[in-house]
Amino acid sequence: MTDIAHGGHHAAARPKLDGKINPMQGIVFVGLLAVGLLFTVYSLYSDMSQSGTGTAARTWLPFILLGVALLVALGFEFVNGFHDTANAVATVIYTHSLPPHFAVVWSGLFNFLGVLVSSGAVAFGILSLLPVELILQVGSEAGFAMVFALLIAAIIWNIGTWFLGLPASSSHTLIGSIIGVGLANQLMAPAGSATSGVDWGQAYNVGKTLLLSPLIGFIAAALLLLAMKVVIRAPQLYKEPRGNQPPPWWIRGLLVLTCTGVSFAHGSNDGQKGMGLIMLILIGTVPTAYALNRAMPDSQVTEFHAVAQVTQQSLAPYANGVAASADFREGVAAYVRSHELKPETLPSLMSLMTGVADQVTKYGSIARVPVEAVDNVRNDMYLASEAIRLMQKAGNPQFDADTTKNLNAFRKALDTATKFIPLWVKVAVAIALGLGTMIGWRRIVVTVGEKIGKNHMTYAQGGAAELVAMGTIFAADQFGLPVSTTHVLSSGVAGTMAANKSGLQMSTVRNLLMAWVLTLPAAILLSGCLYFVFRHVF
Repeated sequence: MTDIAHGGHHAAARPKLDGKINPMQGIVFVGLLAVGLLFTVYSLYSDMSQSGTGTAARTWLPFILLGVALLVALGFEFVNGFHDTANAVATVIYTHSLPPHFAVVWSGLFNFLGVLVSSGAVAFGILSLLPVELILQVGSEAGFAMVFALLIAAIIWNIGTWFLGLPASSSHTLIGSIIGVGLANQLMAPAGSATSGVDWGQAYNVGKTLLLSPLIGFIAAALLLLAMKVVIRAPQLYKEPRGNQPPPWWIRGLLVLTCTGVSFAHGSNDGQKGMGLIMLILIGTVPTAYALNRAMPDSQVTEFHAVAQVTQQSLAPYANGVAASADFREGVAAYVRSHELKPETLPSLMSLMTGVADQVTKYGSIARVPVEAVDNVRNDMYLASEAIRLMQKAGNPQFDADTTKNLNAFRKALDTATKFIPLWVKVAVAIALGLGTMIGWRRIVVTVGEKIGKNHMTYAQGGAAELVAMGTIFAADQFGLPVSTTHVLSSGVAGTMAANKSGLQMSTVRNLLMAWVLTLPAAILLSGCLYFVFRHVF
C-alpha cells in the first residue's frame, strides 16, 4: 500500500480498502436479504387478506405494478446506502479507528436501527411537495408515472455521481426529481385545467435546508476544531495517525461514537424518504389495506367526532355567515392547490370536516370503512389536514389560541388516520439502506478520506466533522426537514482542513461544488422527461 506522507509529519498509511470480504459477511448478507423479503411478502399478504383486497381484485396488473414499484423504491434506498452512508465511515477508516469492512457493517447496522425508530415526519414533509391532484389520485396512470419517474431519475443520477466518486446528495436528487415531476405535470395539463404544480413555499423551505447545510457543515466543523484546540490540550489529537496504528482508546471511542451517531441519524432521516414513497405506492395499488390506518383503536372514533365538533364551533365565527361551495371538496382542493383564501374556503372546510366525522362515526371504526368508501374518506382527510396546515402556516385567517389548539388536535387525529408507516415498510427500507451501505462504499470513502484535504486527516478533524454532521441531521429530523448527510460531512471535512491550514485539493472541491450546483437542475430535467415518457406509456 502506498503511504500518504507530508513533510514534517509522520507517514500515515492508507487503509486497506481492497481486503477480501469474510465469507461470513456474504452469508449474513444473503440471510438478511432473504429474511427481509420473506417478512415483506408475508406482511403484504397478511394486510391485504385482512382488508379483503385479494378477494376483491379482478386483475393481477395492480399487483405487478406494486411489485415493480416496491423494487424500484427499495432500489433507491439501496443506492442511497452505498452513496450517502459511506461518508459516515470515512473518518473512522482513515484514522484507523476501525477496520474498513467492520466499519461498514457497523454503520449498516446503525442505519438499520435509525430507520426503525424514525418518526415519519420527514417522509410526509417531502410528499407535501408533490402536486395535490397526483397525491389524491396516486392510483391513476399519472400517479404511477409520477412515482416511477422521480425514483428512476434519482437512481440514475445517484449511480452516475457514485461512479465518478462524487459525494452528491441523495436528498438533493430526490427533491429535484419531485420538482421535475410537478413542473412536467403542470406543463402537460390541458389549458384552463386546475393543477397545483409544485408547492413552492414548501420547496423553498426544503431547498433552503439542503442548500445551507454545506455552509453550516463547513463553518461549524471549522469552529469546533478551533475550539477543541483551545479547550482540549492533547497534542496527539491533532496529529496524523502513525502508520496503521489505531488512536488512543479515548480518541478511538470518540470517533466510533460519532460514526455511530451519524449512521443512526442518517437512517432516521434519509430512510424516511423511501418510506414516504412506498406508502404512496401502497395507497395507489392497494388502497383498501393502506389508505387508512386500520390499526387505530375504535375508542378513538368517539374522540375524533367530538374533536371535529369542537373545532367546527371554533371556526364558525371566522366563516362570517358565508355559505360553503356547492362542491365543498373542490372548494377546499382549490385552496390547497392555489393557496388563495376565498370567502367560501373556510365554510367549505367546515363542511368537509362534518363529512369526514360523520363517515367515520357511521362505520364505527377506521377498520370497518367499506372498500368502495376508503379512497373518498382518505382523500377528504388529507385535504382537510393540508388545508389546516396551509392556513396556519400563512397565518390567514389569524386564529385565536383556542381555535389553534382545536385545529391542531383535529389535524393530529386526521394525520394519525392517514400518515402512518407499517413496521414491515420500515424493516424493508432499513434492510435496503443497511445492505447498500455494505456494498459500494469504497469510491465515496476514498474521496472524503483522501481527496478533500492535502494532508492526511487527523483524529480531531474526523471527530469534529462527524459531530457536526450528527448534530445537524438529528436537529433536521426533529423539525421534519430533509438534510444531506453527504453535504454536511464532506463540507465539514473541508472546514476542518481549512481551519487547520492543511490545504484543500481544489480540483475535488470544485467537483463537489459542481455536483452541489448541478444536482437539482439535472434531477429536475431527468424526472420531467421521464414523467413525460411514462405518461404516454401508462
